Amino acid sequence: MCGIVGYVGHRQALDVVMGGLKRLEYRGYDSGGVALVDGDHITWAKKAGKLSNLEGALKERSMPASTTGIGHTRWATHGGPTDVNAHPHLDSSERVAIVHNGIIENFAELRAELESSGREMVSETDSEIVAHLVRDQLDVTPNLTDAVRAVCARLEGAFTLVITDAEQPDVVVGARRNSPLVVGRGDGENFLGSDVAAFIDYTRDAVELGQDQVVTITADGIDVVTFDGEPAEHRDYHVDWDVSAAEKGGHEWFMLKEIAEQPQAVADTLLGRRDPDGRLVLDEMRLSDDELRDIDKIIVIACGTAMYAGLVAKYAIEHWTRIPCEVEVASEFRYRDPIIDRSTLVVSISQSGETMDTLMAIRYARQQRARVLSICNTNGSTIPRESDAVIYTHAGPEIAVASTKGFLSQVVACYLLGLYLAQVTGAKYGDEISSIIAELEEVPAGIQRLIDDAGQVRKLAADLESSRSFLFLGRHVGYPVALEGALKLKELAYVHAEGFAAGELKHGPIALVEDGTPVFVVVPPRGRDQLHEKVVSNIQEVRARGARTIVLVEDGDDSVVPYADEVIRLPKVPTLLQPLVATVPLQIFACELAQIMGHDVDQPRNLAKSVTVE
Repeated sequence: MCGIVGYVGHRQALDVVMGGLKRLEYRGYDSGGVALVDGDHITWAKKAGKLSNLEGALKERSMPASTTGIGHTRWATHGGPTDVNAHPHLDSSERVAIVHNGIIENFAELRAELESSGREMVSETDSEIVAHLVRDQLDVTPNLTDAVRAVCARLEGAFTLVITDAEQPDVVVGARRNSPLVVGRGDGENFLGSDVAAFIDYTRDAVELGQDQVVTITADGIDVVTFDGEPAEHRDYHVDWDVSAAEKGGHEWFMLKEIAEQPQAVADTLLGRRDPDGRLVLDEMRLSDDELRDIDKIIVIACGTAMYAGLVAKYAIEHWTRIPCEVEVASEFRYRDPIIDRSTLVVSISQSGETMDTLMAIRYARQQRARVLSICNTNGSTIPRESDAVIYTHAGPEIAVASTKGFLSQVVACYLLGLYLAQVTGAKYGDEISSIIAELEEVPAGIQRLIDDAGQVRKLAADLESSRSFLFLGRHVGYPVALEGALKLKELAYVHAEGFAAGELKHGPIALVEDGTPVFVVVPPRGRDQLHEKVVSNIQEVRARGARTIVLVEDGDDSVVPYADEVIRLPKVPTLLQPLVATVPLQIFACELAQIMGHDVDQPRNLAKSVTVE
């Protein structure tokens, strides 16, 4: 995933582009670069490393006044994160500059073709070939839009392209296939970006682009056509958050800000979900009640943190609806020849709505005639557009790479889906659903208490700074919490961490326990007595082998105290809702440990916010 910005208007393009790149740096921070159209030539600068390196390079050189420009912040795929591999890439004459997100799968044959005709490539990337192809095509079709369309017809794979031509200085052209690109509509200016954050400083009016479309922006207009040159449909929409939502708000890290926003994110995900009669309503439920009643199997597909939200969903949906529910890694789904049909509901979960593995999985599901519902935080992104129904989480922008409020809001959306299906199928009475919603509406206060009382968790992180292996155990919905807690440590602190179903402990994982090994244990509420007692037994087992036991348990449960080296108290909530509170201390712990170890919390090594290539 990479961040892309394009601008044409009346402002200094360098200021607009650099401002947009700073907001998009979460999408990639291996290198950055800009290109400005200056008269009849292009002036460019690029630098490996974070944007601060590019800013330093820009201070050392004189950049021209220009009102047309493009920019890029990179997460490396083809070619290492070096100055020469950074974007933008230019053709040999430096007439054409391009920035690119995605992977061009047939780049090797296209590169060989160009090199055989005398073109010299200077980078290792798949992206550079596009600059040369567009430059050659301009000799055949001088209009930049037509030239880009012709080149796109030759490209295979997933790509967003934004392109400028020194001889057409007041135009920027963008193209997308299986990769995000949005348009910002301004007054006497227009914008392109991988995300609306790229232009939120200047406008909240956006244009949603479809698949295989080319957009041409000038200061006064936006024109969208298909790759075939036909006029294309597009949808205008208004972004419902402003620039302050993308700022750190006084926190040292975006992740800390987003942890602090979780009470509001959960509340916003629940907001406006009931009609005047108290019945649940969902954002874009384009599936009829009859279609939903026809569902006899649900498959949740997602990646990483989103998949763990799906694991929570499985417990809730099956309990409330009695419909069988499976959870699968999206990248594996279509390759195992799954048995799905018109009576299957495939539920995709993706914060960005652009996760490539998930997108390709839902396309496969639709080919098999399954119904598809997406849970997403990003209005206008590809996955919701290609789904039969959508539940938007309304969590606001999430900038930190490691997801926090994204996870909790996804879990809440999964609960809403389960309750909605129970309402449609009659599996639960209306008053039962209202009671559960009321319990959900109490959760933000409990999350806020955990955030306010986080001193104990922060001290624990300082005490465990020298530990290099952590285990997390849980049963029932505590199991996906254990997986998520381990993932956060791996992402942020770069230490070995594993999450296990506690019942699997004696089937192998207990061999990892040695003297001093920190083991976090999520204890089910006492309402599930059988599981509660089994997990307490697990705590005793690992402690007997030298583990340092850190136990997350609800208020008032003292049964674990004799066996716990550290007790983290959780607000009392029903069992199925416990992930919404149990996850929060684990997020704070991972963030604090990473800070203590001197790591960049918002931009962990080797990771980007969304994986937009397979």
